[in-house]
Amino acid sequence: MDQPANDSSGMDRKLARRFWSAKRIVRFAGGGLLLFVILYVLITADSQSRLNVETERLTVSTVERGPFQFYIPETGTVVPIRTYYLDAMEGGRVERVVREAGSFVERGDTILILANTNLQLDIMNREAQFFEQRNNLRNTRLAMEQNSLRLEAEMAQLDWQIKKAARKFEQDSGLMQQNLISKADFEESRDEYEYLITRRELTVKTQTQDSVFRSLQIAMLEASVDRIQANLEFVRQNVENLCLRAPVSGHLTSLNADVGVSIMRGQRLGQIDILDGFKVRVDVDELYITRIDIGLPGEFELAGTTYELSVTKVYPEVQNNRFQVDMEFTDAVPEDIRRGQTLHIRMELDDLTEAVLLPRGGFHQTTGGNWVFVVDESEGVATKRDIRLGRKNPKVFEVLEGLEPGERVITSPYEYFGDVDKLVLSD
Repeated sequence: MDQPANDSSGMDRKLARRFWSAKRIVRFAGGGLLLFVILYVLITADSQSRLNVETERLTVSTVERGPFQFYIPETGTVVPIRTYYLDAMEGGRVERVVREAGSFVERGDTILILANTNLQLDIMNREAQFFEQRNNLRNTRLAMEQNSLRLEAEMAQLDWQIKKAARKFEQDSGLMQQNLISKADFEESRDEYEYLITRRELTVKTQTQDSVFRSLQIAMLEASVDRIQANLEFVRQNVENLCLRAPVSGHLTSLNADVGVSIMRGQRLGQIDILDGFKVRVDVDELYITRIDIGLPGEFELAGTTYELSVTKVYPEVQNNRFQVDMEFTDAVPEDIRRGQTLHIRMELDDLTEAVLLPRGGFHQTTGGNWVFVVDESEGVATKRDIRLGRKNPKVFEVLEGLEPGERVITSPYEYFGDVDKLVLSD
């Protein structure tokens, strides 16, 4: 039986492996799909940084349009409507305290008594000067009267001598014409008469000049006496001032004087308050010193009722960066108000104006009022937005740019949000 011949073409051949196998195709397709998804997310995703926050921890306020009142909150203290200060008009040592602080006094009541030895000695010296000058005046007047009498007697004597000399001169003139007397006797008679006439004229001039001099001397002495007397009365008044009396009737609120203590002239000793009314003394920041004037209104709330005030006095002195003003009630006065009570005053610096308003909140400490998170409730997010604020009062800001009425803004503090651009709100 014939054997089949061996055929080399019948041997098994190794087949070449294909590159795009089904497994590899699936792998590359999955990788490409993943890459496409990543690229799509990177391209379409929001580039803003986000932070998830819970809405229950936020304060969301609505922007509104309404009347804006620019006012400043200050603290005032209730004080009596009128206060009289007790100052020492004369220095001395406290000898006796008649009225104690806290008591009610009537006008003219003695409050305390001072002692001043130097003042008493001064009065004694001035009294001695007064009596001395008065005696000098009296002696001068007496001397003037005596001199006047002496001059009158001298004038009478001269007149008698002139009359006698005139008669002799007349007789001698007749005898001389008859050559019955010598020429020497005639000339002696004539010279005697002329001498007496001249002497009388000089005496009259002397009397006139002496009278003028005495009158001036008396006038000067009288002025000196009046001046010394006025000074004496002034010193006596200072002695009276050693007794401190109540200038008005009222409540002696304070008295800073103890027995034996030395008091200087002008030193403040206490005060008397008139308790028939009250006013409010307010400390104001010096920043507003040019904007506070008489008549400026203000208000405060007490026991649920609003009371109105107005500025009646401005104290220009600035201490510790603050100055004071007095405000009085323009209408009703609280019945239970008390001296020393503290009130929170709202002082109105401008009239009411229409403005876009944003309630105040802790956000301003972080943003400085330059930006806020605006809530989009439909998207459940809050987006950062630049804004510009203007004036403010303790309740609201005036919005100048960036917000419109009706928009919702997160006004609670931003300190935990970091540097994100968008907040994702969650319940």
